[in-house]
Amino acid sequence: MRLGIMAAVDNGGTLEQLIDQARVSHEAGVDTFWAAQTFGLDTLTALAVVGREVPGIELGTSVVPTYPRHPMMLAQQALTVQVAIGNRLCLGIGLSHRPVVEGMWGLSFDKPVRHLREYLSGMMPLLEGANVRFKGDVFTVRGAISAPGAQRPTVIVAALGEQMLRVAGALADGTTTWCVGPETLRNFTIPTIRQAAADAGRPEPRIVASLPITVTDDVDDARRRTGEELAMYNSLPSYRTMMDKEGVVGPADLAIVGSEAEVRDRLLELKAAGVSDFNAVIISVDIEERLRTLSVMRDAR
Repeated sequence: MRLGIMAAVDNGGTLEQLIDQARVSHEAGVDTFWAAQTFGLDTLTALAVVGREVPGIELGTSVVPTYPRHPMMLAQQALTVQVAIGNRLCLGIGLSHRPVVEGMWGLSFDKPVRHLREYLSGMMPLLEGANVRFKGDVFTVRGAISAPGAQRPTVIVAALGEQMLRVAGALADGTTTWCVGPETLRNFTIPTIRQAAADAGRPEPRIVASLPITVTDDVDDARRRTGEELAMYNSLPSYRTMMDKEGVVGPADLAIVGSEAEVRDRLLELKAAGVSDFNAVIISVDIEERLRTLSVMRDAR
């Protein structure tokens, strides 16, 4: 199982902080450094800079919203980042959420599964260097992109529901999850996307599972802090559905917290379920907890 760390940079974070965190992650021996696209820095632009400063580690977006970006524009930007960083990008994309798409951007969130299917149908061939002639109900994509030296990045989708997983399995390289627990991953997420990929004749998909984690001697405090820091996810329907499916109250109940042995066992459980990548959201109060957590993550590879 590959190991990743999610950038701990909020909307007020600086580019220098992102570079420093990527460098520390690389030095810690993890495989991928992930960064979110929220309402601060543009993530792909930032990762192009990060990759010039920090060699040797995969850089991933978790995730870039599709709605405000035409498939050709996102393909062009992703290939440019590939050139800048020596083809180390994992392009994670997602729909975002209705309150953001409609409330902040003024766009329609109608038929999101159709949106994703057409988006991937137009973007994936562009990333592979094809001259595309695609016409759907939502998107028209006609043309090609020239980015000498760029290879197609791995493309993963923040797919949670069954229809989204099936589209991701058929057209992309895998999925990245958040607020999805081990039982749901084992019994629903992984078998659904694997079957869709097999039906489409595609390779076994990459499964990136992201969860809060920390090795700590104070489990109650760690869960309390996790619940407070991640409370917003309780109100987003797609995440709420996944937590209900797992039978938990909130993100705090999904957090991997406890002793070295307890955390290692939880990570090995994810690995056995078929998770190919663990993307750690480290919730720690001090450097000792963080170092203990990283040590256990490496042991659970």
